[in-house]
Amino acid sequence: MPKVTFNEDKCKGCGHCIAVCPKKIISFAEKLNAKGYHPAVVTEEKMKECIGCASCARMCPDCVITVEK
Repeated sequence: MPKVTFNEDKCKGCGHCIAVCPKKIISFAEKLNAKGYHPAVVTEEKMKECIGCASCARMCPDCVITVEK
């Protein structure tokens, strides 16, 4: 099963990863990160739907997403 991790402290909440995810499993967190943004996250429940395409990681301008297959 693929695993997606976000470096939430570096995420600026641009939403590019949310827009390109084919499964629509990425969302903004309710909490703010150290920079004052709502970071992108994937819940453990939604992680089961991930297909490991890495579209989110390729689209991230700050390289805060890691996809492991």
